Amino acid sequence: MKCPFCDYYESKVIDSRPTDEGQAIRRRRECTKCGKRFTTYEKIEDIPLVVIKKDGNRQSYNRNKLLNGIIRACEKRPVSIKVIEDMVDEIEKSLFNSMEREITTDLIGEMVMNRLKNIDEVAYVRFASVYRQFKDLNTFMDELKKILDEK
Repeated sequence: MKCPFCDYYESKVIDSRPTDEGQAIRRRRECTKCGKRFTTYEKIEDIPLVVIKKDGNRQSYNRNKLLNGIIRACEKRPVSIKVIEDMVDEIEKSLFNSMEREITTDLIGEMVMNRLKNIDEVAYVRFASVYRQFKDLNTFMDELKKILDEK
């Protein structure tokens, strides 16, 4: 680490402690040439995630959009906000661990539906009806039959 006072490239760490709820490390350093002290911060680099919409447009991933979509599907259903947040955490972890920088809304939608199916079937059908954009009653009934056949 280069000293901000004398531009010498060697320093020693005197103290380290976590900051920002463990999201960064604050280090007090001392230059081995001039003896002056300075502070540095070390944090994990955020990797941006881009979502490719059905129309081909791209936008930054937004956790709140995913969370709100699932909350709407679970409205007036016996699904706690804790369960929904855990589902979003699980989906996010999977997305960020995939190391893909661009993901499609199709992938996100399928991940949500796979989880909702096991949590609440009514919420699953609500989400699927918006996500899959059912054009008529027959396509809606086909989706319901799939659920019933799995049981």
